[in-house]
Amino acid sequence: MNEKELLQLWNEKRSQIISAQMAPSLVLIGILVIAGFGQFDGATDAVKYLAIAVAAATGILAVISQYAAIREASALVADIAKLSGKGALATKVGESGKFLSLTAVVIVALSATIFALVVTAVLG
Repeated sequence: MNEKELLQLWNEKRSQIISAQMAPSLVLIGILVIAGFGQFDGATDAVKYLAIAVAAATGILAVISQYAAIREASALVADIAKLSGKGALATKVGESGKFLSLTAVVIVALSATIFALVVTAVLG
């Protein structure tokens, strides 16, 4: 593959990571609004646990999707780094391996933190 094709794939992987955050964000907004209006206070335990389970399932699937995109992007970064005579953009992308690793760690840390906050908001 040439530089242009590899950079197009890089942009696709970045878009996949961003897109994977949409569904969990909408679920979290819904839970935040419901919790903010105190609607979980009178809800049954079954409803509370369902809300937590939906948040967990949505979040887990998003993290899996993000990890897959990061794993593929890591291979892409390695291929870009091997190109000779590349432009400035390809050079910067080729140096992004550590950034991708950091992104993976941050995704897990933020997901765990947000899930703990969801449990706290729902169960009160």
